[in-house]
Amino acid sequence: MIKLDDFPRTICGKLLDLDDLEIIRRIIDSNPSATRAQISRDVCMAWSWLKPDGGLKDMSCRVLLLKLYRSGLITLPEPRMTNGNGQKFSRRTKRGEVKENIAGQLQSLLPLELQRVASKKDSFLWNELVDRYHYLGYTPLPGAQIRYLINSPAGYLCAIGFSAAAWKVGPRDFWIGWSAECRVQNLHLVVDNSRFLILPWV
Repeated sequence: MIKLDDFPRTICGKLLDLDDLEIIRRIIDSNPSATRAQISRDVCMAWSWLKPDGGLKDMSCRVLLLKLYRSGLITLPEPRMTNGNGQKFSRRTKRGEVKENIAGQLQSLLPLELQRVASKKDSFLWNELVDRYHYLGYTPLPGAQIRYLINSPAGYLCAIGFSAAAWKVGPRDFWIGWSAECRVQNLHLVVDNSRFLILPWV
């Protein structure tokens, strides 16, 4: 629970003071019909809160807003859509079924294609393969993420996914030699290897 007396404080990598809290409240009050997503984008733009690639830090901002909302410090509109978090993934298709064994030296499987998951069709396939064949199953990856299918002339070989690094991991930060300030400045250079799946018939 976050209290007014706690400010200034860092939330989701952003140092907030009471003036920042007031900016959020004004943005919310100025457009009563805005969605949570729109509020998040407007807050990012008001703060010039950007990712290293120049995009808005929208996902971090959404988490920040949710923490403030749950602490009673701001009001937010009801979510328009549910995200399905916590629901078991159950989609099953022929594309995700066990295939004939793929065996041999790597050279016999070339050329390999690192296929970024961008379409809904590929996203469903990646989710299904990971849910069926990875020992952790499928859960939505946290924060910023990127997923790949590794394809070959013989068929798909792997499904891999990377996501935003955890804010604080004591052993990691100690091993790197980060101070708290260095971690805030450089965390965007670290990713989590959230899923690495070589399909069981490969």
